Amino acid sequence: MQKSVVVLAISAALAGLSSAAPGAADALVELDLLLRGGTVYTGDSNEPVVGDVGIVGDRIVFAGRKAPPQFSARRTIDAAGMVVAPGFIDAHTHADADLHSTDPRKRLNIPFLTQGVTSAVIGNDGFGGFDIAAQTQRLRSAPVGTNVAMYVGFGPVRIDQLGEANRAPTPEQLDAMRRHVSRAMCDGALGLSTGLFYPPQNFSKTEEVIELAKVAAHHGGLYDSHIRDESMYNIGLKGSIEEVIRIGRETRLPVHVAHIKALGVDVQGQSSDIIRRIEKERAAGLDITADHYPWTASSTRFSAALVPPWAVDGGRAAMLERFDDPAVQERLRTGMRENLRLRGGPETILFSAGSTKYVGKTLADVAKASNADPVDAAIAVLRDGDLMIASFNQSDDDVRAFMKQPWVMTSSDSSLGHPRAYGTFARKYDQYVVKEHAISLGQFIRSSSSLAADTLGLKQRGHLRPGYYADVVVFDPARYAAKATYTQPALLSEGVVTVLVNGRLAVDAGKPTGVGAGQPLLRTPKAGSCT
Repeated sequence: MQKSVVVLAISAALAGLSSAAPGAADALVELDLLLRGGTVYTGDSNEPVVGDVGIVGDRIVFAGRKAPPQFSARRTIDAAGMVVAPGFIDAHTHADADLHSTDPRKRLNIPFLTQGVTSAVIGNDGFGGFDIAAQTQRLRSAPVGTNVAMYVGFGPVRIDQLGEANRAPTPEQLDAMRRHVSRAMCDGALGLSTGLFYPPQNFSKTEEVIELAKVAAHHGGLYDSHIRDESMYNIGLKGSIEEVIRIGRETRLPVHVAHIKALGVDVQGQSSDIIRRIEKERAAGLDITADHYPWTASSTRFSAALVPPWAVDGGRAAMLERFDDPAVQERLRTGMRENLRLRGGPETILFSAGSTKYVGKTLADVAKASNADPVDAAIAVLRDGDLMIASFNQSDDDVRAFMKQPWVMTSSDSSLGHPRAYGTFARKYDQYVVKEHAISLGQFIRSSSSLAADTLGLKQRGHLRPGYYADVVVFDPARYAAKATYTQPALLSEGVVTVLVNGRLAVDAGKPTGVGAGQPLLRTPKAGSCT
């Protein structure tokens, strides 16, 4: 009998269902793996039970109860004193390059696995390609460490028709963009992702975005957005939330706010207003959710943080020409100075990845060393290249406020030079569960697993239930913590002792096994939408 059939028969028998195979509950059954005696959070409740998790093949047979006496196991792992939970789901990553890398070790996604992450979402901020079928083929042919779900990105869709120009699409170009989104949805994309803060996506009008979101809605997908403004760069944080709400209302599809935050001195403290606005819409029937990361510093490209959008119209070459154009100097420098003020000043900008000439220094350090005005120093840096920065622009009160909401899930927004790629889930637990008691352990686990699976439509994931895929994390509650810092961002987290991805050991006794058991997680389009 195939293992999947065995799992279903055993699960049915344990549940007392009449459809169980005769004698299935009484016969001696051998499991592939038994996690014994752990504190089990199934993802269905914030309260745990001390019990066992049994696994056959890639499926869970039972969870949250002591193993019935008729079960034996080829291997038993003692989980006494450990937390056993559904594998964590990172709802917003930029792990695309690693997961599609030619380097087998990068594809294992070890910084994620060692935090207990078993599924990663890519294509966020509108950066994901519309070649979903090709991405799926690569993920299947070259083993990856975590499961992977994909968004189709507004950026590549728009660039394919308009390049990096600041102009609206013609009707014919908009039709071509619709076709790209439709094909991607039929190939299994979760939905449409946008990064309306970033050029050239920020050159679009809301109406253009709505037209493409309608295509995702037609196929039963989602709309995920790095909103147009998390600060006061253009329409403001509140105005950007209203834009997301409008898109959700007019397209009638679930909408999701990526890495929700109040960024910068002008909007810090607005979390309560944003929460009330979203909850009002949720009460009125709009399916709106968000994800967040537990850090007060964001990460982005230096140019995106400081250079006004009009000055990057046409790409980097055009931006460099404007740096030398006397006719625009006053406007350019005024805009950059205001953007720097919004971020909190040159002391709050830490160069985190890129040229070693600057990494580890703040913009204030660079300006002081060259005896230059911060804006002049910024332009000099940008002439050398566009670095990644850690931008300290949020308040801990806002971070906590968003984290506590039952509709906000965990994400890393992983990026080079920022510790969130290596430590987001571990930090959230250590800082906000253990040290501050801001949220409970049950809340942490739900927001990091079942909430994401249910919101994103990841079938048979995110819960420890009979018949579900065996994506499981076991961690030591006394040791689970992030080690990565802003100055040492690539240190692996500690305290995870076991990780299963589709029933296979990806971390064993605290060490990565080198097994690439991840699978592409494709969303099934709405029936009849792809005919």
